[in-house]
Amino acid sequence: MLGIVILNFNGIELLERFLPNIIKYSNNANVYIIDNNSNDGSQKYIKKNFPSVILIQNEKNYGYAEGYNKGLKYVNDEILCLINNDVLVTKNWLTPIINSFINNPNISIAQPTILDLNKKTYFDYAGAAGGFIDKIGYPYCRGRIFNTIEKNENQYFETKEIFWASGACFFIRKNIFKLLNGFDSDFFMHQEEIDLCWRAFNKNIKVFNIGSSLVYHQGGSTLNKENSKKTFYNFRNSFLMLIKNIPIKGFCITISTRILIDFIAFLRFLIIGRFSYAIALIHAYFSIIKYFLRKYNQRQKIHNKNLYYTKKSIVFDYYILKKTKF
Repeated sequence: MLGIVILNFNGIELLERFLPNIIKYSNNANVYIIDNNSNDGSQKYIKKNFPSVILIQNEKNYGYAEGYNKGLKYVNDEILCLINNDVLVTKNWLTPIINSFINNPNISIAQPTILDLNKKTYFDYAGAAGGFIDKIGYPYCRGRIFNTIEKNENQYFETKEIFWASGACFFIRKNIFKLLNGFDSDFFMHQEEIDLCWRAFNKNIKVFNIGSSLVYHQGGSTLNKENSKKTFYNFRNSFLMLIKNIPIKGFCITISTRILIDFIAFLRFLIIGRFSYAIALIHAYFSIIKYFLRKYNQRQKIHNKNLYYTKKSIVFDYYILKKTKF
């Protein structure tokens, strides 16, 4: 019924640390590893030490989005758990999620509550207790707004409908993944799960945080926060989601506002001496223009008039009103 699927690229040290725990606490689930053509001995290590794990080998490094798209063709379980190779699961992490999927057919996509492995009493940056998006496309979470992280005091313990679930630990029904045509391979990595959830939202498909399920995420294992590539993918992919998913009505105003705010971010990078970030942002916009010219006419038709789950500007609330908690 459940397939736990780990995407790996040169992550042998992470597999050594985290894979035994996933196997130990995932009874009655099939465990798969999709390997993006690692050259660090990952494949040999998996075959030798974990013969029960089903290894799917991609012919090259396709990144997160296309890596999963290709590998999941060989996974036939009804429910998929896409989990990073740097996630530490807890003893009963699966029980509340499986029960939720069984008992509530409206739950098609979900995530557990994700805490920071390096600071266990705090939420994790990548997902926390479920994601939302503001009216100009900036993502934020219950428990994390921009770089402000809340302490976990069980304030988000309940099962709650959210806008997007984190790709660090992402549950989805296989038929829904197929219906949505999987991840957008143009994203390569970062925010492809938000794009998929946005497309799901526009089809009235529900996404939930199952607060009673807990996992811990190490984070920064692929790209740490100081890497300018992270800046490139975050700005580029966030903007691509707007191009793809917002309706024509209000399109120009939304895009213009977003460009203005990104320009302010660019000036800030220059002022504080983050020149690599500023260059990455320029690079992101060149990539956005290429994407827009190539694919804008392929945009999906938006049928859902309720465009956003939240219609406020998180930028205004955070920087002007100083609201730092969800």
